[in-house]
Amino acid sequence: MLRVGLTGGLGSGKSTVGSYLRGLGAQVIEADEMGRALMEPGQPIFGEIVRVFGPQVLGADGHLNRARLAEFAFRGGRLQELNAIVHPAVVEQQRQWMNEVFARDPGAVAVVVSALIFEVERDARARGETDSVLADWRRRIDRVVLVTAPDELKIRRYVDRLGLPGDQHSAAEADARSRLAHQIPDTIKAASADYLLENHGDKQTLHAQVEELWRRLVVESNKLSVRGSLE
Repeated sequence: MLRVGLTGGLGSGKSTVGSYLRGLGAQVIEADEMGRALMEPGQPIFGEIVRVFGPQVLGADGHLNRARLAEFAFRGGRLQELNAIVHPAVVEQQRQWMNEVFARDPGAVAVVVSALIFEVERDARARGETDSVLADWRRRIDRVVLVTAPDELKIRRYVDRLGLPGDQHSAAEADARSRLAHQIPDTIKAASADYLLENHGDKQTLHAQVEELWRRLVVESNKLSVRGSLE
């Protein structure tokens, strides 16, 4: 078994890498999907967000208005408040998912795709946490894979993915820059990551990198299964 965190900034292509790893045999889940499910009405996170941010974050359908919530978080200076609600629950959900994967297949490589692995640790420490699992990602992840790309390319991918009319591109670009500003730069993350993948847009080159990564992850998973250690 091997617990892998696959991370990268907004628009880096980490979801594409995740899909390649899934095709090669990894068990893969997206942290964003977990977060969205936990923020549905009836979930504890939903109620806590409404309590902290007020009913103005609700849409007419009774669900969270994610655009309005993002406005409060990123432009209203309340991102730490939101993260303090969401991060612990998502990390716990990841732990439960990995346990289920390894119960079915003790030799599995379980990959969590998350943009914020390093930021979760940073934010937990900023809140004064030192002993929690959030304050040290090595306690919950064996290996971190970082997908990198130039910031301008990330922003272009983000805007293209939204599929907005041309007159809304400037606002979307500003939103992307705001989100990137709250993420740790790749140059800093790279110093702590175990594996780096460069994604400059050539899918064939990226896939070749992922195939080589997969071979290494399988070796490490086997080593853990036999020795109980990656050393």
